[in-house]
Amino acid sequence: MAKTFTDEDEALLADLGVEVETGKAPSRTPREERIIAGFEEIQRFVEEHGCAPQHGEERDIFERLYAVRLDRIRDQADARALIEPMDHQGLLAGYTSTPDVELDDDSLLAELGIEAETPPITELRHVRSTAEKRAAEEIASRERCEDFDTFKPLFEQVQKELDSGLRDTRPFEMKAEIEKGRFFIVGGQKAYVAEKGETTITDQGRTDARLRVVFDNGTESNMLMRSLQRALNKDEAGRRIMDPIAGPLFSDQSIDGDDASGTIYVLRSKSNHPLVAANRELVHKIGVTNISVEQRVAGAQLQPTFLMANVEIVATYELYNINRTRLENLVHRIFAPARLEIEVMDRFGRAVVPREWFLVPLFIIDEAVQMIRDGTIRDCVYDPKSASLTRVV
Repeated sequence: MAKTFTDEDEALLADLGVEVETGKAPSRTPREERIIAGFEEIQRFVEEHGCAPQHGEERDIFERLYAVRLDRIRDQADARALIEPMDHQGLLAGYTSTPDVELDDDSLLAELGIEAETPPITELRHVRSTAEKRAAEEIASRERCEDFDTFKPLFEQVQKELDSGLRDTRPFEMKAEIEKGRFFIVGGQKAYVAEKGETTITDQGRTDARLRVVFDNGTESNMLMRSLQRALNKDEAGRRIMDPIAGPLFSDQSIDGDDASGTIYVLRSKSNHPLVAANRELVHKIGVTNISVEQRVAGAQLQPTFLMANVEIVATYELYNINRTRLENLVHRIFAPARLEIEVMDRFGRAVVPREWFLVPLFIIDEAVQMIRDGTIRDCVYDPKSASLTRVV
């Protein structure tokens, strides 16, 4: 580790005739500083909400801007390389980059599903753009699906899986979700992407493709991917039907065909904060990660989510074929009554309130994990007064 000298040290060395070389901190360009600051805002959003920012008209405008910003960081190789060391939440993991394209303001607004405003002097009110008209026409111009008998069983199976909880739905987020074999809900109907043509790049540098979309009422439409995206964004009830949840919630051993999805980890802080120091055996951070826990906690002393201090790994539980965000939200809901209310200052001197630290004994965390494993955790919550898991009536 490099040593640093105080002013007194340097003065003493100067008296001894020893010259001290002062190393200069590596400087960053204004663009790199903006990227880092922007990514840290996204990380604070994730800390507060427990999930990555999402696209969709029903979302807060700041969340949508964060979602676009995250896409841009993911798509630019130099930006990815810059923020990868600080990506402790795995926001870059498993993301397939699209060609680097510098978007202007209008294009960024388009990614949010917002039509750019024209200058007031040329503005035509109550007149839809050509793109809007074309999108509406494509949605409306459905034809009878001649081979609907082939697709009807698929829709019936999807409905059964939705009813049983094997499938779930969530708001539509971004165009990249539109792939062959996926189901959506738009205009109150289930839509199945039966075919997807060759991906092309528009004059504005955006991707598009021709789709064959079959609807559960026996009709179909030959529409552009961007038209389906626009329809889903404009529909307040527009949803993506998720793939079936398969395999165990998590297990000590994987079953043939299972892919390890991540790890529940429990950490203990080495912070000297009075509240932490007085309750060190009870203060635990509970999270879920898709990378090694050691990699997740690297540089903990520089991150407000770790209380700007090093940590000790006290327990880990492997999990398979699971939605990490949903599992983490479940764990945090259970222990919400014991959430540690603490404020720390980040490296820029800004106050941050971490949300993943709890005043709970380790044996209770282990008990909760076992209950999640055997499916008995439903409707349970941690009671700080009795230090036990109780069922909510």
